[in-house]
Amino acid sequence: MFNGKLKDLETAKMETIIGPDSTFQGTIKSKGFVRVDGRVEGGVSAEGVIVGEQGHVQGDVAAKSVVVAGKVTGNVTASTGLELQTKGQITGDIRATQISIAEGAVFEGNCVMASDKTKIINIDEVLASSAAKHPAKS
Repeated sequence: MFNGKLKDLETAKMETIIGPDSTFQGTIKSKGFVRVDGRVEGGVSAEGVIVGEQGHVQGDVAAKSVVVAGKVTGNVTASTGLELQTKGQITGDIRATQISIAEGAVFEGNCVMASDKTKIINIDEVLASSAAKHPAKS
């Protein structure tokens, strides 16, 4: 899909992995790729984000490319593309240039698609807003 860009994301070297039995509280920021197979209570911002089938992000997700096979409760901003897979769930608003929603996926929220990437919210702006809404717990 998306000219192979999301497929590249799925095969990319994951620099940060939240394992299936792990829980992370706070905001994850990475210049690389992040895979969530456990639970993140806070936002995720990275070059690319994959939420695996057992993964759950409770917070905003911002990346160039996003693949959701698990659950996201929060807003998703994808400047290149978003793929919501069959068992994936998003409860929140989506902003992306390209969106693929598989049959069986669940999406509750509003969707904004823009063909011009400049109309998509800047990832840094999303993070700043998310950090203000969801401060790290101590």
